[in-house]
Parts: sequence; structure tokens; C-alpha cells
Amino acid sequence: MLSIRHLSKTYGNGVQALRDVSLDVPTGMFGLLGPNGAGKSTLMRTIATLQDPDSGTISLDGRDLLADKTATRRLLGYLPQEFGVYPRVSAEALLDHFAVLKGIVARGERKAVVEALLRQVNLWDVRKRKLGTYSGGMRQRFGIAQALLGDPRLVIVDEPTAGLDPEERNRFLNLLAEIGEKVVVILSTHIVEDVTDLCPRMAIIAQGQVLLSGEPNATVQALDGRVWRREVPKGELERYRQQMTVLSTRLVGGRTIIHVLSDARPEEGFAAVDPDLEDVYFGELRRHTARAA
Repeated sequence: MLSIRHLSKTYGNGVQALRDVSLDVPTGMFGLLGPNGAGKSTLMRTIATLQDPDSGTISLDGRDLLADKTATRRLLGYLPQEFGVYPRVSAEALLDHFAVLKGIVARGERKAVVEALLRQVNLWDVRKRKLGTYSGGMRQRFGIAQALLGDPRLVIVDEPTAGLDPEERNRFLNLLAEIGEKVVVILSTHIVEDVTDLCPRMAIIAQGQVLLSGEPNATVQALDGRVWRREVPKGELERYRQQMTVLSTRLVGGRTIIHVLSDARPEEGFAAVDPDLEDVYFGELRRHTARAA
């Protein structure tokens, strides 16, 4: 269990990136949802000991992760939102180099570890290819391979599927799900589908604050009978936004479709729809925005 208590962080420019964040993250996949600039990456970097919080604690199974950063880094694997690779080096050679840095110095052990990881992420057949020739999805899978060096107990992945095509995204998410059977995996993303598909527990964060945490299915069920859908003229969209809690707006075949949150039918023409995690997500963001106004 990863336990985060009262974590706060304000940067030198005055931006308060984390505001009294407290979370319990059990073994398995945990989704951290939030818009760009919500504080997700700051939280991930802080857990990964790449920066210090102003206050608060982080522990894994009772072990203080902030007390001994060197020891903590042996326990975790981290795939940041953007990570560099040497384009002229092969995947096998670079992963071998990372293994040495991780403390796996015995050549025979290192060779076995590198082979096992490249097979696990389905890159063994292209292990001799230079990383500069890899697709975005292949580079992300290589990133996971390096994050798994040393059998980490905590794996952090920050916006891992942004920019991937659907096939690569599915392959990558299946890999994460497999990893999450044994260790704590935190998936930080703004893509609601990724959390819906993978995570038995999640939290929504905005402006450095935790707005909601729990089981995705339970949060969706809490909106049963409260989400309404209607096609509206584009010119009247602003009226609906002013008069109702509009969760989302999208164009479907050239038509403007809105989802509205309401305890009863907002007006004639609206039809009740089954809620989903996207409705929960946008509902929490709208509620937070209204409180802050």
C-alpha cells in the first residue's frame, strides 16, 4: 500500500502545484485523472523522489520513501511523460546499460534480465534495431522495460498513451495491466478511457487538489438517473451552459450533443442516458470550477 498524506508543493514562481494531497494506493492499477496542469506530474515526480515536497509524507508498506531517496529509487520504476533515448543505440544495448546503473552488475544475470524484459514487452525480435527507428508505441514499451529493471514494488507511468495509435495503445495498456497484477502501478493520465479500461481504483485531481477518489464503477453508479442527453442547436449552446450543468459537448455527425447533470429531466427533449466515467470526471471538474469562482 502506498500512503500519501498531506502533500503540498509550491514552486518559486508562486504556483501551488499540490494542495494537501492525501491518497491510499493499493497493489494493482491506480488511475490518476486530471487535466493538463492539474498537478499530476508534480505528484509523480515527488513520489519518484525527483523533487521534494514542502510538507507531507509518502510511505510504501510503512517505509518512508522520502527519508532515504537512494533506497527508494531501488524500489520503484518510473516512466515520465517524456523520456530521452539514444537514437543510434540498440534497445538491447541501452537496456543493458540501464541494468548496470540499476546495480545488476553480474554479466550473466544482466543478460538474462534484459532478455526477459525485452520478451515481456514484445521487443525481443527487434532488440538489435536502433531506438531511433522505433515507433512511438515501441519506445513506450522500451520505457516500461527500463522501468521494470530491478523488480520494482512501485511503478509510475505519466501520460503513457498520449500520441499512440489505437493498436499500440491497446498493446501498451495490456502490458500495464499484466504488471499491475503484482505491484502498485500509478497511471497518470488525462485520458478517461485508460482509467475506465484498466483501473479498479482511481482519483481525480485538479489545481493540485484531490476532488474524488474511489472505485470507478461506484463513482459512475452514483450518477445513475442524473445524466441527460440532447441534441441542441449550436447557437443555443451558451444558453444551456448558463442555465444547466453541462458536463460535455461534442459533435456527432455534424450535430451538437450535450450531456447535462440534473436530478430531474432538465426540460422537454432530454433523454436519460447511462453515465460513464467521463461524466463523473467532467462533473467533478465543473463542481470544482464553480466552487473556485
